[in-house]
Amino acid sequence: MDILSGTILGIVQGLTEFLPISSSGHLILARELFGISGEYGLAVDAVLQLATALAIGIYFRRELVRLVMTTARLAARRAVEAGDRTLVIALIIGTVPAAVFGLLLEDYMETVFRSPWLVVGTLIAGSALMWGAEAFARQDSSLTWKKGAVIGLFQSLALVPGVSRSGSTISGGLFCGLKRDEAARFGFLLAFPIIAGSGLLKLIELFSEGAVAFLGTGLTAGFIAAFLVGMAAIHFLLKFLRRHTLMVFVAYRVVLALGVAVVLTVR
Repeated sequence: MDILSGTILGIVQGLTEFLPISSSGHLILARELFGISGEYGLAVDAVLQLATALAIGIYFRRELVRLVMTTARLAARRAVEAGDRTLVIALIIGTVPAAVFGLLLEDYMETVFRSPWLVVGTLIAGSALMWGAEAFARQDSSLTWKKGAVIGLFQSLALVPGVSRSGSTISGGLFCGLKRDEAARFGFLLAFPIIAGSGLLKLIELFSEGAVAFLGTGLTAGFIAAFLVGMAAIHFLLKFLRRHTLMVFVAYRVVLALGVAVVLTVR
């Protein structure tokens, strides 16, 4: 993978990991459109995800430090603020579904889930999910550990390319009555351990298979691009959702799915 290919994939990853339009789906489509080799594809995707995990870590550094301190105080059975306690418990419980399903579906993620036609279908299905969430949205309640568990189940849907991690978690938050930007913020914090863990595991795999010798320079360029673009995408989405709905992303996903279906049919 050369520098240009790596940069293209990094930009795609940085934008689409946080905007509710599916990073894995766009990476699969990017390879198809630009003719980028799919060898070590899942490992490369995970390393680019590690760059976006770093973006989350930097952007939400104050919240993450507070969460660590709260967890330590809870472990020591010391008093903590009720809101911090609820957030920690909700994040822990919400992380479980994606971790479990990720392990169970790993073989499918490397084979069946790499199909462009699957992405077309899940882009449409994810759009329907987001549209339904907007139709149901009340934005009149606060986070609880039970709502964290529900949002965690929604996050596990994003294991299938084309669904979108941010789109599914924001939708889950809206179904639970959270405000859009609050649902997005919780979703980003919820995604951090999953994205970071996946990236680290696949980075080890990349080294063990000797792929670094072939992907090193391009992968480095992609990592930097994904980190920088990811930081900008987080800031944009949180600001955007304070005043706007998800419908513009719903429309984009439908148009993209139809366009890709046409290309796959006629080529």
